Amino acid sequence: MSEFTASDDTGLTTGALARRLGVAPTTLRSWDRRYGIGPAVRGDGRHRRWRPDDVAVLEAMCRLTSAGVPPAEAARAAKEGAGPPPGKPAGGVREHSRETGGLPLGGDVRQECRGLARAAVRLDAPAVAEQLTQAVDRHGLAAAWQEVMVPTLHAVGRKWASSGDRYVEVEHLLSWHVSTALRRATRPAAPGDVTGGPGPVLLACVPGEQHTLPLEALNAGLSRLDVPTRMFGAAVPAEALSAAVQRLGPVAVVLWAQARSTASLALARHVAATRWGVRGARRTPSVVLGGPGWAGRAPGLPRPTGLGDALETLAAVYDAG
Repeated sequence: MSEFTASDDTGLTTGALARRLGVAPTTLRSWDRRYGIGPAVRGDGRHRRWRPDDVAVLEAMCRLTSAGVPPAEAARAAKEGAGPPPGKPAGGVREHSRETGGLPLGGDVRQECRGLARAAVRLDAPAVAEQLTQAVDRHGLAAAWQEVMVPTLHAVGRKWASSGDRYVEVEHLLSWHVSTALRRATRPAAPGDVTGGPGPVLLACVPGEQHTLPLEALNAGLSRLDVPTRMFGAAVPAEALSAAVQRLGPVAVVLWAQARSTASLALARHVAATRWGVRGARRTPSVVLGGPGWAGRAPGLPRPTGLGDALETLAAVYDAG
């Protein structure tokens, strides 16, 4: 139901409109001050009261900024009732942190990163979810992960690290929605997906490791290649990992380590030596190492350089199996 009912004569307060749009009241005041996106009528000369026409302009402003249009251009287009300004590139553009809610994206990034960063800083959950879904649909899972999700996640992480705990809520919200988007992109496993074929690919973070998003992206990508998986997620104890290998007989095991402090080469070698099957026909899994924690510490074991490389490596291992 619309909030413009009996109160149409006076309009919405800034707080009520902020709740309706899912933005901070300070954002509305900033847009009013910087770009003239403000109420046509002020209640008593001081207090803002937003009428339906004002709200329509702000809704257009939110849609445009969430789509990656810089705020100044979005404001002009919203006030003119136009769509996105013509000629905006869909690929990489030079980024400025002022246009991304203060997040240091830097370098050349896809335009979608700008809109996603601004939506995350505003804690605009519907816009974040919509943009992530559109990125996967438009670019495919691997490109959406590597070129949209990862750069924005890294920017949030850098801002959090440099600002104390000021941006922790932004990081948590963005991570949650990235995880949700990846799970939605994961195709359901067929019943009995291991029967009669090679074992699944087992995905696990090493003990002490909590960063699961890269494995979730890999899990989704493998599902789209019809490679069966078993996703174990964060901080899998060594004993549990060995037991799972013996029970499942996986064709490959992916061990993710974000930090050098969690990357245990001894564990990787132990998993690679774990055997299963009947006497005389016992087998061992291929072990694939993922994450920056393994840099310079993976002699003799494959370490893919990105999601696309990992998908090719594991698909080949599964086909060979």
